[in-house]
Amino acid sequence: MDLMEKLTVLGDAAKYDVACTSSGNDRSGKGHALGSAVAGGICHSFSADGRCISLLKVLFSNACIYDCKYCINRRSNQDTPRASFTPRELADLTIAFYRRNYIEGLFLSSGVIRSPDHTCELLIKTLRILREEYDFAGYIHVKAIPGASSDLLAVLGQYADRMSVNIELPSEASLRRLAPDKPKSNILAPMGFITRRVSENKEELVHFRHAPKFVPAGQSTQMIVGATPETDYHILRLSQSLYDKYKLKRVFFSAYMPLNDDSNLPAIDTKPPLLREHRLYQADWLLRFYHFRAEEILDEANPNFNPLLDPKCNWALHHLDYFPVEVHTADEATLLRVPGIGPRSAKRILMNRRSQKLTFEHLHKMGVVLKRARYFITCGGRLMEGLNPTNQNIFNSLTSPADRARVLPQGEQLTFLPEGPEISEVRRCLIS
Repeated sequence: MDLMEKLTVLGDAAKYDVACTSSGNDRSGKGHALGSAVAGGICHSFSADGRCISLLKVLFSNACIYDCKYCINRRSNQDTPRASFTPRELADLTIAFYRRNYIEGLFLSSGVIRSPDHTCELLIKTLRILREEYDFAGYIHVKAIPGASSDLLAVLGQYADRMSVNIELPSEASLRRLAPDKPKSNILAPMGFITRRVSENKEELVHFRHAPKFVPAGQSTQMIVGATPETDYHILRLSQSLYDKYKLKRVFFSAYMPLNDDSNLPAIDTKPPLLREHRLYQADWLLRFYHFRAEEILDEANPNFNPLLDPKCNWALHHLDYFPVEVHTADEATLLRVPGIGPRSAKRILMNRRSQKLTFEHLHKMGVVLKRARYFITCGGRLMEGLNPTNQNIFNSLTSPADRARVLPQGEQLTFLPEGPEISEVRRCLIS
């Protein structure tokens, strides 16, 4: 294959990896250096499936010694065209794209060629050419190869801004069934090494300002959703434990796209669970920025997300005893529990209530989404005029008749915990 044919094959093969975001790292360009990295990222190009991205997103090789049943590049897929770059080819291609202003950096992953260590050595050679020969200062996100030695990962992390190790599936049992060549220990070991090395590097930089940085933008991971029977609660608890133990920047969720016909996988005509993926991202946001815990959002009695409501609204509807919240006295953590109030609007409320009495109009100007928040807050001890905030009324207001008819069986309504006479009486007094 010539270079463009390789790029066509390997660029298309990389589209199934969703862990591709803004850099999370600032590094200004220098007079002798080429490029820079900006934390917000700049979108200049498009991936093969139409998404606007700022990075050259490509596999080093789609030849793989593993036979993961869910992967289009698995060893047993004889019809898949195979291609591999050389380190020099990929480095030259990245620089050529950068000079044409197509990209701001590189997102690099690979199938496993010969062995994890051999593959990792090839990735190191590629990044070394970019960083040392071309003096490229742009953003680089590289996938660590499960099973590679810690010594090689330590070198790879000195050239990359962000590293990630894909956990792939939500349970060890699913890994054994669908990816027998990837034991759980081979995934968690490099994840733990990167976490420890990032922590050590922070200490080194305190004492030695010019010490080489190790993965300054942190690490992330990705798991496939819908290929195996784990519940949303199981996936969310796993995400929470990964954040707690490995200090990840992000956990990415990828709705499973049926590509291989296999008895262990959903049928080839199964639609990707895109709504489920969306709900997981919403819940993940609650874990990272709203101080929720997984067991608050879901539990064993209700292990899957409500298809009609986002996780925060669903939690609020089942915890009306927590509301209404008075915006003039509630602390930041309490305000963040209110549907329609985010971190920015919560800080604006805390700042502005020092100097003035807030009204619902003020809240709207601060960015509060009153369509949701009005049922759960009071201003000066009173609810918004004209509301009758019962469970069913709130639910009907937050969902459309078309969505309810599409999701719920004919005539069925969602049931909620009873409010209790004392809660009903409090709400009646606030309205009157």
